[in-house]
Amino acid sequence: MFVLELTYTAPLDAVDAVLPDHVAWLEEQYEKGHFLASGRKNPRDGGVILAVAGDRAHIDEIVAGDPFTVAGVCAYRVTEFIATKTAPELAHHRQTLD
Repeated sequence: MFVLELTYTAPLDAVDAVLPDHVAWLEEQYEKGHFLASGRKNPRDGGVILAVAGDRAHIDEIVAGDPFTVAGVCAYRVTEFIATKTAPELAHHRQTLD
């Protein structure tokens, strides 16, 4: 599982100009089963996405397709973790330590 932390690198008006495309991209990732949760940080200087998508290379490919990335309005910090405990609704995403 991955935590994707977005930090805006451009003024909010530039971010907002790309926001509709970013939201459409988010919906696509949810439909593919890659994203579990997402939202803005407070204060609004970026966002956070909880993702599941095979391996780091696949996550990097997904991130590269984000319209925010393409437009250069944010930077991503990707953290991989092993989800050994989850809420019951996320049980099928639980992982084991090797």
